[in-house]
Amino acid sequence: NVKIVIILFIIAIVGSLGSALFYLMTDKGKTKRTVRALAIRVGLSMTLFLMLMAGHYFGLIPGKVG
Repeated sequence: NVKIVIILFIIAIVGSLGSALFYLMTDKGKTKRTVRALAIRVGLSMTLFLMLMAGHYFGLIPGKVG
């Protein structure tokens, strides 16, 4: 179901953001793990956006009714 995929992507995005915060606090800027986690978050967000656009275009996600 499309709703489950969307929820899983949102959970992954929030998890990546949380790990970036954790790496920021523990590494004190000495490693690139924070940047990598934020890059993953951006990639996941862009993928989710493109999937939502494609889902709407192909009719998997209906538009506003009424």
